[in-house]
Amino acid sequence: MGSLDLGVSLAFWLMIASAVLCVVYGALNWNKDKEEPVLNTASWDADEDKINEEL
Repeated sequence: MGSLDLGVSLAFWLMIASAVLCVVYGALNWNKDKEEPVLNTASWDADEDKINEEL
């Protein structure tokens, strides 16, 4: 099993690098205030009531 070639070592180091990049990205964007606008939920409630009555 002692045969390491360029492909294996490259895959290993790229895997480590991608994991580190994911951790850094997650740490930088952890508590960003990106609130998505909420659509009109009143119409959703009315539609849901209609569907429930039909069931």
